[in-house]
Amino acid sequence: MARNPIQFQTGLSLPAFLEQYGTEAQCQAALFQHRWPKGFVCPDCGNTTGCRLSRGLYQCHRCHHQTSLTAGTIFHATHLPLTTWFLAIYLLTQRKSGISALQLSRELGVSYNTAWKLKHKLLQVMHERNQGERLSGRIELDDAYLGGERPGKRGRGAEHKFPFVAAVQTDEEGHPLRVQLRPVSSFTLTEIRRYAHQAIAPGSHVISDGLGCFRAFDTPLYVHDCHITNGMESSPPYPGADAPH
Repeated sequence: MARNPIQFQTGLSLPAFLEQYGTEAQCQAALFQHRWPKGFVCPDCGNTTGCRLSRGLYQCHRCHHQTSLTAGTIFHATHLPLTTWFLAIYLLTQRKSGISALQLSRELGVSYNTAWKLKHKLLQVMHERNQGERLSGRIELDDAYLGGERPGKRGRGAEHKFPFVAAVQTDEEGHPLRVQLRPVSSFTLTEIRRYAHQAIAPGSHVISDGLGCFRAFDTPLYVHDCHITNGMESSPPYPGADAPH
């Protein structure tokens, strides 16, 4: 049987991640580039010239407004180093098998309460980022579960786990452009039809495995390719998810 193209896409290895984001300076540089890709912009007046002060603030040359690199971001007012945040993001987004707050605390070297708050803050931001936006073009779909805190039975009906659809919008070569995670009440035909209306733009080319609920895309609104998989597990980049078995 064919392999699920989503489950077997190449991810970022831990050594490669640490090589890129293993120091505080590297994380700061990455955050600066993401926030101000064309250089510093004052959030108060829009001026594009400023200087970095000794205590880590940036000051606008025009209005003298001071701001920090993390102001207005999920990292604002945090007592954790950016390396801890970046590693938490990596661990959450590289494991479809799920990661509990307890395991996250062990891998980050922080308390359970800190790991729990960090995990749920990241997941909430991911959820809010996905709302109101529909993917379009070539889209790969997979079903997954959010969970792992409490033991439960395995499978698509797993107890204490929350089902969601993981969707990746790619270019024609399969390189990811956008990732969308949306909760669903269940993996039924009716529920996935509702999901499709809210999350996937008409005219999109949808690629999924053979799960029956994805027949919701077998309509004139979409081009649907179904790949029957062999059920093998892997670890694609879906935050805190648990693979169906």
